[in-house]
Amino acid sequence: MLNTVLILLGVGLMAGILGAILGIGGGMIITPILTLAMGLDIKYAIGASIIAVIATSSGATIAYLKDEMLNLRVAMFLEIATSVGAIIGALLTGIAPTNVLFMLFGALLVFSSYNMIRKLRGKSDAKTNAEDDQLSEKLKLSGTYYDKAEAKQVDYHVKNVPGGFTMMFGAGFASGLLGIGSGAFKVIAMDTIMKMPLKPSSATSNLMMGVTAAASATVYFFNGSIRPDIAAPLAIGILAGATIGSRIMQRLKPRVIRMIFIPIILFMGVQMVLKGFGVNFG
Repeated sequence: MLNTVLILLGVGLMAGILGAILGIGGGMIITPILTLAMGLDIKYAIGASIIAVIATSSGATIAYLKDEMLNLRVAMFLEIATSVGAIIGALLTGIAPTNVLFMLFGALLVFSSYNMIRKLRGKSDAKTNAEDDQLSEKLKLSGTYYDKAEAKQVDYHVKNVPGGFTMMFGAGFASGLLGIGSGAFKVIAMDTIMKMPLKPSSATSNLMMGVTAAASATVYFFNGSIRPDIAAPLAIGILAGATIGSRIMQRLKPRVIRMIFIPIILFMGVQMVLKGFGVNFG
C-alpha cells in the first residue's frame, strides 16, 4: 500500500512538472501509467486524470497569476468557445463518426508540430512588432510579461481572434466527443494562430484546462469514477510538481519549451491518427 502511494506521488510530481511547463494538463502521462503499468481500470484512470488536470491547473495558475504570466482576458474569452464546443461534442457522442474525427484532429496535431519545428528557426518568440486586429483591440487582449530567461519585459499583441476562437471550439468539441485532453490544442490556438508568445500561451492554457475539467469532474464524481485512494496522492504530487514546473518554465527559453512540446504533440497526433484507423493502445 505504501509503495503504491509513493508511486502515485512520484507520477503526480512528474505529471505536474510537465503539465505546468507545457500547458497540457498531465493526463496523457497519468492515464497510460495507471492503466498499462499499474493495471488500473480505464474508468478510474480517466477519473484520476480529471483530478490531475484540476490539480495541475490550480498549482500552476497560482504561480502564473502572481508573476502576471497568464492572460486572463484571453482565457475567459476563449473558454466560451471551449465550453460550447465540449457541450455540443458530448451531445453528439455516438452520432458523429469518431474514427474520422480522430484522424482529422490527429493530422492537425502532426501539422502543428511541423509548424512549430519551423518556428525553431526564428530568432525570437515574442511578437513585439505585430499589431492587434480590431477585435483584439476592442476586447483588450494584448498583454505583457517579464521573461526571466531573457531578463526583459515582453509586450505582445494578439492576432486572428476569430481563428483562435474557432480552434478553441474545435478543441472543446474534440474533448467532449472523443474524451481526449485539449491542452495541446489550446496552446496551438494561442501560439500558432493568435501569435501569442509560447510562455503566456502555456500559462493561459493551464488556467483554461482547470475550468473545463472542473465542469466534467462532477459527472465523474457521481458515477463513481473517482477513487480517493488514487486521486488524493496523485493530486498532492501534482500540486507540488505544478508549483515546481511553473518556476522552471519561467527560467526556460521559449526554444527549449518548444523542443519539449514538439515530440509530445507529434506523438499525440500519430496516436490519434492510428486510433482513427482502429489501432488502439493499452
